[in-house]
Amino acid sequence: MAGKTDLSLMGSDELEDHLAEHRKELFNLRFQLATGQLDNTARMGQARREIARAMTLLREREILEAEGLYGDMATGHDGTDDAGPGPVDSGNDVVEDAGDEEDET
Repeated sequence: MAGKTDLSLMGSDELEDHLAEHRKELFNLRFQLATGQLDNTARMGQARREIARAMTLLREREILEAEGLYGDMATGHDGTDDAGPGPVDSGNDVVEDAGDEEDET
């Protein structure tokens, strides 16, 4: 069983493999329970918690990637970029939509 720090050090691919491994283990434990072959029923709870830990880390990474922060954390970048240019003006003026006004003819 890997600890939280061990899981957080894994890459996303490794974490997905870890998740698949524990899902398979839980599947097998359920069959053992159904057939009366399971001696250590606490192992099912441990497998479920490992699955939850892995899924939580993957979801946290997914959220950080969506916010654009996970890649920066991995490279050590703090997200501030003072050297880059500001927003680019496309030169297009905003045109108001006249479709909401009724015709007065």
